[in-house]
Amino acid sequence: MLLTYYFWIKAVKSGSIMWSASCALAYFYMVSSWGGYVFLINLIPLHVLALMFTGHFSHRVYVAYSTVYILGTILSMQIPFVGFQPVQSSEHMLAFGTFGLCQLFSFIEYVKSKLTKTQFDTLFSFALVTVGFAAAGAGVVLWASGKIAPWTGRFYALLDPSYAKNHIPIIASVSEHQPTAWSSFFFDFELLVFMFPVGIYYCFKELTDANIFIIMYGMTSIYFAGVMVRLMLVLAPVMCVLSGIGISSVLTTYMRNLDVNQLKKSVTSTAQSSTRARRNDDSSSYPRKNEIAFGVVCMMTFFLMTYVFHCTWVTSEAYSSPSIVLSARSGDGSRYIFDDFREAYWWLRYNTDEDAKVMSWWDYGYQITAMANRTILVDNNTWNNTHISRVGQAMSSTEDKAYEIMRELDVDYVLVIFGGLIGYSSDDINKFLWMVRIGGSTEKGAHIKESDYFTPQGEFRVDKSGSPTLLNCLMYKLSYYRFGETYTEQDKPPGYDRTRSVEIGNKNFELEKLEEAYTTEHWLVRI
Repeated sequence: MLLTYYFWIKAVKSGSIMWSASCALAYFYMVSSWGGYVFLINLIPLHVLALMFTGHFSHRVYVAYSTVYILGTILSMQIPFVGFQPVQSSEHMLAFGTFGLCQLFSFIEYVKSKLTKTQFDTLFSFALVTVGFAAAGAGVVLWASGKIAPWTGRFYALLDPSYAKNHIPIIASVSEHQPTAWSSFFFDFELLVFMFPVGIYYCFKELTDANIFIIMYGMTSIYFAGVMVRLMLVLAPVMCVLSGIGISSVLTTYMRNLDVNQLKKSVTSTAQSSTRARRNDDSSSYPRKNEIAFGVVCMMTFFLMTYVFHCTWVTSEAYSSPSIVLSARSGDGSRYIFDDFREAYWWLRYNTDEDAKVMSWWDYGYQITAMANRTILVDNNTWNNTHISRVGQAMSSTEDKAYEIMRELDVDYVLVIFGGLIGYSSDDINKFLWMVRIGGSTEKGAHIKESDYFTPQGEFRVDKSGSPTLLNCLMYKLSYYRFGETYTEQDKPPGYDRTRSVEIGNKNFELEKLEEAYTTEHWLVRI
C-alpha cells in the first residue's frame, strides 16, 4: 500500500509514465494480497478530485491517473477473486467516474484554447447539461439492471457504523470491526496523537500536490480507524508521516532561535542578565527567546525518548503474545502454558483422513487449514454469509436437526472451543449468541429466534434457570459433554463452569448422533 502511494506521488510530481506504471504494478500487488485495496483505489481518485477543485490539476496529474487507472484496472481483473468487480461494483465507481472526469476536463481545456470565450461558454453550458443527464441516466439504468453491484455490507458499515449491527450480524460479530475506543489511539500512538494535527497544520501552510494527498490520506484514515479498530493498521503509516512532519517543523522553528553560546552566557550570569534585561528591552527579547527554544527542544527530546520506551513496552506486552498458545501465572508466580490448540490441530493432522472435513466456527478456520492441513467449511474470510449461517444453524439446533445439516454439508468432524474447565472466556459458549444471530439471518434459518435462548427475564444462562432451547442445542451438548462429572474447583459441585461461575443446568445427557473423538488436556478444544 505504501509503495503504491510512494509511486503515485512520484508520478504526480513528474508526470512520468514510468512512475505511473510502477504505481499500477504496486497496486496490482496490493490487490492480490488484501481486499483493503478498495480504500486505496478510492483515495487516489479523491486526491485527483481535490487537485481539480483547488486548481492544482495539470497535464502531469492527467498522465499519472490515466495510466494508473487503465493499467491498474486491467491488472487487478486478472485476480480470480476480483474478476470484473473493478468495472461492475459500486466501490470502484468513484475511480471510474474520476477517470471520465479527467478526460472531460482535459478535453474542455483543449476546446477552450481553440474557441473564443463566448463560443466556449455557450458550448460548455450545453455540454454540461447533456453529459450530466446522460451520465445520470446511464448510471440509473446500469444499477437497475444489476450491471453495477450495490455497495457491500462492509462498505456500508464504514459509512454508517450502525448498519452492520442492524442488518448484517456476520460483520458486527467480528471483533476487529468494532468501533475503536479513544484509549486505543493513545495506547498505540502515544505522542503521535498530539503531533498528528500539528503535521496537518504545516501541510495546510504549503498546499503542494503531495501535501494535499497526505492531508486526505490522514483525514480519511483517521475516520475509518474510528469506525473499525482493524483499520488502525491503515492509519499507522500516515500517523507517522504527519507526526514526523509536525515534529520536524516544530524543532526546525525553535532550533532556528537556539544560540548555544548565548545560552551559556545566560546560564552562567543569570543575575547580570536579569539586571540588563530590566534596563534594555531590546536585549531582553533574544535571551528569553533562546531559553524558550532550548526548553521546547529539550521537551520534544524527552517526549521522543518516552515514545521509544512506550512503543517497546506495547510491542512486548500487547502485540508479542500468540493467541494460539495461552499462558497464566500460578500461585508461586511461575508461568503455566496452555498448548491445547496446537495439541488439537496436531491430532487432526495425524489421526484423520487427508480429505476429512471439519466444521467449526469461522474464527479458527485459518488455524485449522494451516496447522492441521484439513478442509474446513468456513474460515476467517467471512465472505460467504450463507455458508457461515448454515454452520450457525447447526450449532443452534437440536442434535437431530444439526445432524441433518451436517450430513448435507458432508461433515466428518466438529470442533468446538470450551473454556469452562480453565476459565477461558473466549470460548464458543460466549460467542454462541452471534451464531444464533447469524444462523437466523438467512431464509433457511428464519425459524431460529434469539429470544428463544434467553430466560423469561432476558438473561443468557447455562445453569438450571437457562432456556430449554439453549440447554438442548448442539453447541451446549458438545461443550458440556461429560463435564457434569468433572470437578473444577474445591468446594464446588461437579459441572461447575469456571468461566461463567455457575453449575451447568443439563448434566446427564448422551450424544446420539455424534461421538467424542478427542479432547485436549485442559478441555480447551473438543472434537
